[in-house]
Amino acid sequence: MELRRRVKLRKQEHNLGHTQNTPAERRCCSNIVWGTEMSNTPQDKDTWWVSLLGRSCKCSGSGILPWWPWRQCVSMAAGLLLAGFLALSQAWCVNAIHENLLWFSQLTEVEREISFRTECGLYYSYFKQMLQAPSIQEGLSDLIHDNLTESRRTINLLQRMNIYQEVFLSVLYRLLPIQSYLEPVYFYIYTVFSLQAVYVIALYLTAWLLSGSWLAGTLTGIWYILNRVDTTRVEFTISLRENWSLPFLALQVTAITCYLRPQLTTLQQKVMVWLMYVTTFCFCLTWQFNQFILLVQALIIYTLDGVDFLTTTQVTTLYLVQVSGLLSVWLLQFCNSMILGSLVLSFIVAALFIRHFQSGLKTGSLLVRLGKLLLHSATVLLLTFTINYLAKKALQLRSDEHIFKFIKSKFALGPTRDFDASLYLCEEAFGVLPLDTLERLAGTLLLYPYILTLLLLSGLLAGAALQNMSRPKGGSAEEKKGAVEGRLVAFRPDVAYNLLHTLFYGLLAFSTMRMKYIWTGHMCVVAAYGVCGTELWTLLLNTLHCNSKVLLRLVRYAVPLAMIGCLYYKFWPKLMEELSELREFYDPDTVELMTWISTKTPKQAVFAGSMQLLAGIKLCTGRVLTNHPHYEDKDLRERTRQVYQVYARRSPEEVHAILRAAGADYVVLENSICYERRHRRGCRLRDLLDLANGHIMDGPGENDPDLVPSPHPRFCETIKTDTAAYTSLFTRTFQNKTFHVYRVKKKRKKSAKSSSEPSATQ
Repeated sequence: MELRRRVKLRKQEHNLGHTQNTPAERRCCSNIVWGTEMSNTPQDKDTWWVSLLGRSCKCSGSGILPWWPWRQCVSMAAGLLLAGFLALSQAWCVNAIHENLLWFSQLTEVEREISFRTECGLYYSYFKQMLQAPSIQEGLSDLIHDNLTESRRTINLLQRMNIYQEVFLSVLYRLLPIQSYLEPVYFYIYTVFSLQAVYVIALYLTAWLLSGSWLAGTLTGIWYILNRVDTTRVEFTISLRENWSLPFLALQVTAITCYLRPQLTTLQQKVMVWLMYVTTFCFCLTWQFNQFILLVQALIIYTLDGVDFLTTTQVTTLYLVQVSGLLSVWLLQFCNSMILGSLVLSFIVAALFIRHFQSGLKTGSLLVRLGKLLLHSATVLLLTFTINYLAKKALQLRSDEHIFKFIKSKFALGPTRDFDASLYLCEEAFGVLPLDTLERLAGTLLLYPYILTLLLLSGLLAGAALQNMSRPKGGSAEEKKGAVEGRLVAFRPDVAYNLLHTLFYGLLAFSTMRMKYIWTGHMCVVAAYGVCGTELWTLLLNTLHCNSKVLLRLVRYAVPLAMIGCLYYKFWPKLMEELSELREFYDPDTVELMTWISTKTPKQAVFAGSMQLLAGIKLCTGRVLTNHPHYEDKDLRERTRQVYQVYARRSPEEVHAILRAAGADYVVLENSICYERRHRRGCRLRDLLDLANGHIMDGPGENDPDLVPSPHPRFCETIKTDTAAYTSLFTRTFQNKTFHVYRVKKKRKKSAKSSSEPSATQ
């Protein structure tokens, strides 16, 4: 048998327009950035797909040489085959790494379930619960009236959480004739890995649409796979909501890119609008943070509208697609108030409302328009916050306030002792982007063309924006024609959107590392567009006074092929070595705990403990929980803070009262939290609790002057001494090197069942 290195998985998340023809492109302008006005003549239906991917019957994607119909078909087929090959390669890679990391195929059922760490286990438990239900109807009813996830509460999980994907997969697994040869867990993980293939295809098509060359898509796919550490973490966080949603966001960006291309027919535009709606809906349905991602996208649309890159129809359509997607999810989630109270809905309503009543916004000279735009933006923001404040007051919405506390604390705009905000701030995944990320991206030759493309396009975008705002909106036809002919710089709206997309989400990634997975995939698209498009090369060759059709064509194909060859030579051996590295899941303490809970405790027993561990207990044993990692509920956050007092300096009577109020029968204490060393002082969980309680923190170091010593010792440490004050309220029922489990006694029945308790396990 092959030897494998044993590794114990960490319980926390792993870190975590218009165009003008250049000299080389006189006849075609579908893929250039700067230029004169383009006509909107409808294309023939026979060129539907060819035109969508940037080629017409007359011109190639680069606008250099004519393309005959058979050459179009061959090129299209080659491009699509490469897209499929790269997509399957990514899905196969993440599946192989997942298998090699855990030796997943050889694990027992409980070990497989333990491998779904933290909130991943919670989400997967609902897939398992639906499959174990006697029928689909009963399974749905149990989710709608759930009393297992939070003790002493009945909640609607379909309203509270984004778990429709688990429901859909469980129904699909029941209906398909695959139960005899495909286990449910494999059906689940293969579906998630297949979405990675969809992700690669979406990025591939976006790069192809922007550049007109499928070489750009190929380079994008290769970069995405080679930068896997920074583009995805799906192989060890399978059930995370972002792994379900980001492929749909990438598809939405592809649809928007296609929608904003010039010369689309009416039918093509309608198809793109429906695709945008469907992908937006799927994205919103699968991730609870959808409103914040769409808010950034709405700001991009607003910016493009302010500097005249989009028409009124395009702006309104894009806004309404977002609103329609959110409201559709709102209905499916049983009128979830968090969606109605979202900042993005308030912003869109404010932007459309004020835009409707400010008809003269885009008139006047450059300075006048800049002043109007600033005033308009201030008005929109003021109305946005007003609408949002009133909506939250009317809905009594406090589900997402912890996110705004986190943002305030992160940028030093609010208190730093808030427990909920500090939980996020102290995690590396929510810190700033580490510089070693850029070093890794530079090592794969991705960072350098990306920065060059970004700088060039940003300069062109600024020039185009100034010229857009300088040209007159009124006047005679002759004045308008003269203004158009005098324009030196203009921007295709699809290129402008993708440029702002990478800029805005890049800023988000630099501020919060967890958001880098939205940025790095699209980063591959922009870099590939710069390498395979005509803009960088035309500018460079014009600067060197050697621009020609043949030379432009040569460098546009030779450089990407040379880069692909270099990447193959440098990274293929490393990739093969990574795929051949064999490890093994090894966590005997957790396996022992789950086995004991399943066999030695009542099925309706209620467990208290850390959010991460309780998610695993829910999945592996089906026991009732006091709290869990899905943090988007104010009452749950308050209960979690109370339950965590087992790691604070509190008296046994206070802790006992807290646990009984939450309905807990057992409490699980973890040595890794009680004696935590992973975080620095001030970020350990016990420190956060001490600060929230106004107590001095452990260990050497400074303390704020208003903090006072606690009159009680730390509960999780002192309970192990088995003194009378603790044994009268708690009975130890299980222990090993990692976990200590205590039964929470009922005060009126101190010794009723003491003799029947299972003995502690060493």
